[in-house]
Amino acid sequence: MSKTLAEISKHIGAELRGDANYSISGCAGLEEANAQELSFVANPKYLQLLDQTGAGAIVVGPEDAKRVVKRNLLICKNPYFAFRQALVLLHGFRDQPAAKISTLADIDPAAEIGSDCCIEPFVYIAAGVKIGDRCVIYPHCYLGPDTVLGDDCILYPNVTIYDQCELGNRVTLHAGCVIGQDGFGYAHHEGEHQKIPQTGNVAIEDDVEMGAGCAVDRATVGTTRIGYGTKFSDHVVIGHGTRVGPYNLLVAQVGLAGSVQTGRYVTMAGQVGVAPHLKIGERSRFAAKSGVIMDTPEGVEMGGQPALPFAEAKRNFVELRRLPKLRKQVKQMKKQLQALQNQIDEQQVVTSIPAPDTIVESISNASS
Repeated sequence: MSKTLAEISKHIGAELRGDANYSISGCAGLEEANAQELSFVANPKYLQLLDQTGAGAIVVGPEDAKRVVKRNLLICKNPYFAFRQALVLLHGFRDQPAAKISTLADIDPAAEIGSDCCIEPFVYIAAGVKIGDRCVIYPHCYLGPDTVLGDDCILYPNVTIYDQCELGNRVTLHAGCVIGQDGFGYAHHEGEHQKIPQTGNVAIEDDVEMGAGCAVDRATVGTTRIGYGTKFSDHVVIGHGTRVGPYNLLVAQVGLAGSVQTGRYVTMAGQVGVAPHLKIGERSRFAAKSGVIMDTPEGVEMGGQPALPFAEAKRNFVELRRLPKLRKQVKQMKKQLQALQNQIDEQQVVTSIPAPDTIVESISNASS
């Protein structure tokens, strides 16, 4: 699909500077883009590529536009979102298969399937399952008894949803996600770990998307809940009884232990770990590999292990990098101190030896 810059600028709400009739057929990064493709700059790190790119047009912010000459520009306040809008216009989302129910799917007669669904081969759907309209379920997915899916859900291959779990509308689970497995609950008694029945479920609200290989434990009692609009990257793990707030962003390999509560718009970078029973304030942000061991207020930025306010964590990191030099300095100081101590000891020995006249006088007194 090709669009003129005039059409694109209108669609994304940008000011056009350049040839309104110029045709664009796709989108690409600055380094890869050709003359028929649109690119963007939202990060100052890539400003130097503006003069080198082969892109036919560039989406930029107002300040960055001032440094670009002789280029077709689409100028807007939020270049990243505008580029997203252009991608949707020119490329759209992944095409899903047409509505059909494969004869190779194993569907219990007591399951309820909505209209215009696509259920592909080797899907298993248990008794009591309720599936909304226009859902797409790829091969080798498992839906346990009494599972509920809303409308327009997409389950990619090998998704497993245990019994009694609930998905809202427009939920997307990428390949290998597991929803509703037993939480890690054991009671120690007389030298053994006794399993605690996990009798709760998982509820995933509207417009949630999870990357490949995510896992969400069912609650011991009650519900493990993922709030609406929340997005997970790959391999995110959620412990039992945890409540993830709306519009959270959890990047790859984030792990939330059991009974954690997060507020709205919390962001956690890769490999953040959160200890159990903590409350995370809304709009909090955590740098990669942060180890969160205490409740956090609203709006904080934290990092480090254990996680501290980000400015303090950065200072600690700088000091940590200085440790090898500091260790070397301390070793040198110890050598210098030892040398000074040796000099003092030698002086004390010299001053403790009696003068010759004193020795002769002592001998004379003894003879008399």
